[in-house]
Amino acid sequence: MNIGFKEKILHFFFPTRCPVCGEFICPEELFCEKCAGRITPFTSEFTVKGADGFTAAFVYDENISPAVIQMKRGVCGNADRALGLPLAEKLKDNGTAAAVDIIVPVPMHRSAKRERGFNQAELIAAVIGKELNIPVAADCAVKLRKTAAQKELDRIHRMNNLRNAFRIVRPELVKGKTVLVVDDVCTTGSTLAELAGILRKAGAVRIFCAASCKTPLVMQNEQQ
Repeated sequence: MNIGFKEKILHFFFPTRCPVCGEFICPEELFCEKCAGRITPFTSEFTVKGADGFTAAFVYDENISPAVIQMKRGVCGNADRALGLPLAEKLKDNGTAAAVDIIVPVPMHRSAKRERGFNQAELIAAVIGKELNIPVAADCAVKLRKTAAQKELDRIHRMNNLRNAFRIVRPELVKGKTVLVVDDVCTTGSTLAELAGILRKAGAVRIFCAASCKTPLVMQNEQQ
């Protein structure tokens, strides 16, 4: 995987580490060889309500979760590239990238973002946007209130948890456009479905959803 001069300079002063185990790796690598061999690609079919398609790069399990947890704890390191570039490649391979006009990352509540220091979905979206040459509208949507973690709720409470939690504040960016909504992890698809619905109301003509990781479908079925 090709990297730019800036990345090489950064690697010289801040050597790149595998976002799963922390071992030093070459700047063009995303994971160390051992961890890369354990990570499972997501190859199943999954549908997000109200969306025209869904793409994920990896199955979310114990082999990839340290990279995600690192970002949720406010430490990015190499995780944005490791989670974003494989998703960008898959979006190219399945034809989604060619159809997308703009990328909208799933927003965080401002207090949560301030505490963490960044929104991991924004960082992943930025990597994808750069790789695919698609603009990213990080200021298009906002999260109005804090919500409970979706994975901790049953189906009915998940729906109520997200109702009116998001707002499209810059509809002119998506009106008449094909939009890609990006998140780090998709569990049941409720968050992506909620955003797809309000993007459709804001004038988006087609909406695709993507996540770096998707929980196993067996786990999803158990939560329904």
